[in-house]
Amino acid sequence: MTSTLVDSNILLDIVSTAQSWNDWSARKLQMAADEGEVIINPIIYAEASIRFFDQENFEQLIIGSRILKEPLPWDAAFAAGKAHGNYRRSGGIRERTLPDFFIGAHALVKGYQLLTRDARRYRVHFPTVDIIAPDTHP
Repeated sequence: MTSTLVDSNILLDIVSTAQSWNDWSARKLQMAADEGEVIINPIIYAEASIRFFDQENFEQLIIGSRILKEPLPWDAAFAAGKAHGNYRRSGGIRERTLPDFFIGAHALVKGYQLLTRDARRYRVHFPTVDIIAPDTHP
């Protein structure tokens, strides 16, 4: 059984019918659910909940998509800090990066696949994580 951590952009795609990535994201999420557990952490939960006015409606999306909620492991927090530090030392800019490092580190520490549309930073800083993205999984 394969476990997959789902990036927030996938969940946001699914709830946005005007979004050009809606079909791809929905199809890949379903495939991940068919293969094993589909997981989010509190950071993904927070980012993906932005378009919802009501937590109950957001929870319905998660339950309907068979998504499990899992806390962020402490080892992942440490790995995220190290990866983010390397990113900053190599000239990376500060804006909106740390959440991605938490997500990548969670997948790394737990041995999960990562389903995302934004694979570039994950591939650079977490090269051993198996990433499902449009460029490699059309």
